[in-house]
Amino acid sequence: MADSEHKIKTVVLRPILDDDGVDQIVENGKTSLFRNMLRKPKKSEVHVHSITLSYEAFLILSGSYNANFYRKTVHQIHVDPTVKEIIIGDDTFPVESGKGVLGKFNAKIKKGTRRKNQINLELEEHVYLDNEEEIAFDHHGKEIKMPYKMSSKLIESYPRRTLEKTKNNVKKPEITYDAAITKLTSKLKKSVSIGKRNLEEKITINEIIELYVPIYEARLIGPKKSIRLMRIDAIRKKVL
Repeated sequence: MADSEHKIKTVVLRPILDDDGVDQIVENGKTSLFRNMLRKPKKSEVHVHSITLSYEAFLILSGSYNANFYRKTVHQIHVDPTVKEIIIGDDTFPVESGKGVLGKFNAKIKKGTRRKNQINLELEEHVYLDNEEEIAFDHHGKEIKMPYKMSSKLIESYPRRTLEKTKNNVKKPEITYDAAITKLTSKLKKSVSIGKRNLEEKITINEIIELYVPIYEARLIGPKKSIRLMRIDAIRKKVL
């Protein structure tokens, strides 16, 4: 559905972290991955087997939702206990327990404290919604708050060429486009309540971005030939 109906924009971020910076992070943190109870091995006991650069895809979708419909609702108003009747438009209604017909309205009076009574007006609203939403997913398809800003300084000029160079280390999104669109649609329609009628709606997917983030992966070999993998975000310069 997404491939045929929606154009996918590919964006690749340029690593901020250089080789020296990666080496330093790995060297400083490599023993922590092999901690056993309260003991960490010596740095000399942990060998860096390899460090590779991979690209992991995040998905960012934006869309808009327009809806025109009627829905039933209840509006509450409070009146002083001295009030004997309420006037809406040209109609006057006594404040008393029970229901009163008010054109399209029903007035339910709920006895309150000595200071005020509560009136529940059951009515129908004509609603027009115009919502815009953005949603983001990490590589595994988990909905997240996007931690990256797509600054022009960070964006590769030739994204497909960059990915082609490291094609063996490119990780596509694990969530499908259709599943991501379904979640965005649900988010867009969250304001449409039960009890609606004469619904006219339009959903527009404005943009789908595959954002590829550079991740360094260090393969470490520790005591007893145990293996650990250290993942380093090359944009935020932090161990994941």
